[in-house]
Amino acid sequence: MPLDYEIATRTLANGLRVHVAPDPGVPIVAVNLWVGVGSRHERAGRTGFAHLFEHLMFQGSREVAEGEHFAAMLGQGARLNATTWFDRTNYFETVPTGAMELALWLEADRHGHLLDAVTQDNLDNQRDVVKEEKRQRYDNRPYGNAMVDVYATVFPQGHPYHHPTIGSMADLDAASLDDVHEFYRRHYGPNNTVLTLVGDVTPEEGFAAAERYFGSLPAVELEPEPVAAPLAPLEQPARCERTEDVPSDRIWLAFRLPAAHTREFYAAELALDLLAGLATSRLYRRLVRREQIATHVSQTAMGLVAGTSLGLLSVEVAEGRTVQEVEEAVCAELDRLIAEPPTDDELATVRADLERWWLQALASHDERADLISHYSLLHNDPEHINRYLDEQATLTADDVIRVAQTWLRPQSRAAVIYRRETS
Repeated sequence: MPLDYEIATRTLANGLRVHVAPDPGVPIVAVNLWVGVGSRHERAGRTGFAHLFEHLMFQGSREVAEGEHFAAMLGQGARLNATTWFDRTNYFETVPTGAMELALWLEADRHGHLLDAVTQDNLDNQRDVVKEEKRQRYDNRPYGNAMVDVYATVFPQGHPYHHPTIGSMADLDAASLDDVHEFYRRHYGPNNTVLTLVGDVTPEEGFAAAERYFGSLPAVELEPEPVAAPLAPLEQPARCERTEDVPSDRIWLAFRLPAAHTREFYAAELALDLLAGLATSRLYRRLVRREQIATHVSQTAMGLVAGTSLGLLSVEVAEGRTVQEVEEAVCAELDRLIAEPPTDDELATVRADLERWWLQALASHDERADLISHYSLLHNDPEHINRYLDEQATLTADDVIRVAQTWLRPQSRAAVIYRRETS
């Protein structure tokens, strides 16, 4: 039986898509905006701009002074932040009901009138902030650049997912104030944005507030979406190896997957869960429990929209064991997934964990708002949150075998290896 979360939808005259999911049990409202701009929308020589704007959006706008957005929201007891990804940038706050209109006013001011505050001094300051973030999150922490290596190994040069969202510091250094203003004008408009309100608000109240604060913002002329033909699985293994000051040897095996929001992608997601999603998964049982050649395994299925997604297995090699024996064991389990389909018990275990995770996410106002915005902006399907579990339940062992035969073969892996420095 499908879930039945109420989602009321309206599109304003300027193109802003608004979703309101009333849930009056607690006097709070999650305010969530997704903008259709991420690192895949950046041009060559202009990387890092999408993430830069995540920072600039908190530095003031036409009617809001620098630092005032955070101060005003925190003064109301709000939680707020923003993130950047390949396919989007999102901005979100969860506020007491009485502060919803303040949150919408602040959001409308920066989403419509940010450039009044983006001066050369402001740009230089936030450029330095991004550089410091890169040093902290990437350059000066163990395995910090591993995912940068994964993207570059899986996706060819020039592909929209080849470079990370942090971008190139050289590109940011070369960016002029005009370059930055032009990027905002191309992407930040109501017709490229989804607004979701979840919580103590009725659809009528939510739509009226959205019209009041966002209705006057002009639509922007959107360029055609970047086109990337779907990539086939790698025909032979690709490899990137580094020796660094890390605690232990670690392996990432990455695979191209079908585009997000397709039956094939969800089958691949299920296959990765069977391999490494739980303590009962095949890789965990073999590598960690039985053979004790690894101390940890995990998996990720990154659903991406520009033709090709990314699947990832991560394994931490146990002390005294070798990268080669661990990698060979993982490849053997990939072959076994094709030869020995998952049992009914394996499928039931993974589905039970998936249901727990999904219902737990939807129970949270902010996560439900984020998922509605996600499926609305990227797939034009906000109601997907109510159907996801039922669609997952239709996947079979045969679906897993088919996706493993095509996308998860050992010869289709991109291996990124970080080895520990030894004296």
